[in-house]
Amino acid sequence: MPDLPTPQDATEAALFSECWDAVLSYADLCTAGSTAATELATEAFSTGMREVRAADSHGTRYAGRRSPRLPRIPLLLTAVRTTAADWEVAGRGNRLDPDLRLWLNSDKAARYAGPPQGRPLALRGLRDMQQPDAELLWLAEVEALPLSVVARRLGLDPATVSDELAQVRGLFRDRCHRNHLDAPKATECRGYIRLLDAVTRSPVAETPDDLSRHLATCVDCAEAAACLRLNGVGLPAALAGGAIGWGGLAYLERRRRAAEVRLGAGRFGTPVPEDADTDPAAQKAKAVRGGLLVAAVLVSLLALAVSMMPFGGSGSGDDTAGDSGDRQPVADDPGPSFEPSVEDSSASESARPSASAVERTPESKDPDPEPQGTSTTTAGSGGAAPETSAPAGCRVRYDLVNQWPDGFQATVTVTTQQPLDTWRVAWSFRDGQHVGQMWDASFTQNGSRVTATAADYNKTVPAEGTLTFGFLASWQGKNSPAHDFALNGRECGTD
Repeated sequence: MPDLPTPQDATEAALFSECWDAVLSYADLCTAGSTAATELATEAFSTGMREVRAADSHGTRYAGRRSPRLPRIPLLLTAVRTTAADWEVAGRGNRLDPDLRLWLNSDKAARYAGPPQGRPLALRGLRDMQQPDAELLWLAEVEALPLSVVARRLGLDPATVSDELAQVRGLFRDRCHRNHLDAPKATECRGYIRLLDAVTRSPVAETPDDLSRHLATCVDCAEAAACLRLNGVGLPAALAGGAIGWGGLAYLERRRRAAEVRLGAGRFGTPVPEDADTDPAAQKAKAVRGGLLVAAVLVSLLALAVSMMPFGGSGSGDDTAGDSGDRQPVADDPGPSFEPSVEDSSASESARPSASAVERTPESKDPDPEPQGTSTTTAGSGGAAPETSAPAGCRVRYDLVNQWPDGFQATVTVTTQQPLDTWRVAWSFRDGQHVGQMWDASFTQNGSRVTATAADYNKTVPAEGTLTFGFLASWQGKNSPAHDFALNGRECGTD
């Protein structure tokens, strides 16, 4: 597995922190397991960053000229898809999602590598825009970031960013309309061009029956309708599906869910951020897209009710809002392993729903050396809930997989002598390391002490079996191995 590239400066380090969780989230959709997801994400991230650097260098040499490439995040997501295609050709397709393999060997995948006029309309529209405009549109529409956060990331004026986004949306519409006109079309499609343009310009115009029937059978015109209608829910889906192809809607739903978690949606007693209340554009976008998140919010509220019962269950709150499939998303935690920006650092704690309904006990009154606030703690009890099975003995192997100047990747493998119905692994760092992301487990960190809690799909471990999870973290000065491991509150030996 290739190493992650090393950031060349502070600007690039910030870029890493913004993009890595998106790449890992999409790689998890594309693969059949968390280990394969990490490998695919690392390989694609390295490939994509080389392209980003080359494009940035080209833009520096030719200042003032438009750089015809995608924004950074969709460019890196495209690298995930193309790397997955390389895996399929190289005989490693067994590690990919079966549906993705079918897609890679279909005409739909060939469309993304074919002539430009045959590619999705949203993809061509993004490529035709100035780089800063395309970045603004993607971060606001697909990544669902609050406009105040988008303004800070892009160096825009928060007071005018809403107006700029409205102008960028109009610009994107004009580019897509022009490309739709220029593309070869059947006679019937050309007869509907003017009508489609008029209907999509009005937020209240009804679609005539004959145009509706046409859009139900014509892929090109249906794509155009989604790109041209700026007042509906179709634009984010058109952008995600058009830019990255397979899994675009699933990726969009994950980013919506992650954004809602960062904003504290569905969490009892958590105030809504000030910018979410005062930003009219964010309010409108949130209301329009609310249908995508109803199920996730209801599930979060159900988990809240269960965790607040006097004898509440032991499930992880992270898992209740998990993916609709069998696997847990690995990148819903937005905290990056690289030097995070201020807004990302402040959001990292709120992005962990496993602690959403639990009151933390002050450290001075806590006899348990492990931090409270994991989903295995009964609300208000101030202590860990009894485990359904306690290990008589365990061994831990801590592996440093990758390291760069201010971050590293590691895996933890625990072998238990006794069967487990659930597990919680805790350890300490010596040098102030801080975990930013974790897969195959949810986590909390209190000072130097980190606690990883089982996901719903891997909480059962047989006797003499192993459990494994990985994480990304930051470090400064020194990066000593983790120590003082415990499984379900009992000390473990290390290999």
